Amino acid sequence: MAWYAYCIAERQAFPELCRHRRPMPLTGVSGLFGNQTFLFPASDLAVIVSEHTAEDSARLDQQAARDHARVVADCFKLSTVLPFRFGTTFADDDALRRSVRSNQRHFMANVERLRGKAEMHLKVVVDDTCPGNSSRNMTVGQQYLTSLRESATRQRERQSKARALSVQMHRMFLPIAEEITCKRMESGKMLLDIAHLIDNKTVERYQNKYTSATHELKECRMQLSGPWPPYHFVHRSNTQQHNA
Repeated sequence: MAWYAYCIAERQAFPELCRHRRPMPLTGVSGLFGNQTFLFPASDLAVIVSEHTAEDSARLDQQAARDHARVVADCFKLSTVLPFRFGTTFADDDALRRSVRSNQRHFMANVERLRGKAEMHLKVVVDDTCPGNSSRNMTVGQQYLTSLRESATRQRERQSKARALSVQMHRMFLPIAEEITCKRMESGKMLLDIAHLIDNKTVERYQNKYTSATHELKECRMQLSGPWPPYHFVHRSNTQQHNA
């Protein structure tokens, strides 16, 4: 039997696994295509799975992606989770056990690191500091070289503004870890996509800081979501990245 995998969780969070070595139904949580989810025990871990067929692979659409995220979120209410990427499957029981066994130390270290943590997601939209090329009466060659120089200057200025704003956000929210990307939108504005890793106990305080930030940073349009499972922090400990 092939398995579709949603996430890894702590076995101790599910008392029904204490005396069982075979997969047990996870009550109250339906998987992709309405399939029953199971707790697949593997040493000190449990893998949340559902049965998977070859035909199911052709049905992995946006709704399936939403259902994948829903299952991970439901399990996050019960345990520390390490989400699998959407579309992760294992051919049979042995393939699943081998994968967990070969990565056991890595998985356990991540469970320890992320226990009691959650991810908050901020989207921050600001005006671009340097929107476009200036038009001058130049030859084609001059226009090309000038365009290259202006493009490089704009990119440096965007990165500088993104770094300054992300530092300001860091000082406001004081996350344990963060991942930040920056891109220019078609509207000409800049979008900072910020993932913050925080302690579960500080969610309310984080939300209060967000309210304060929306009043303080009036030049920014901000949107907050979470708490979520720590998707951005499963494979890394502390990352900050800027892409203009």
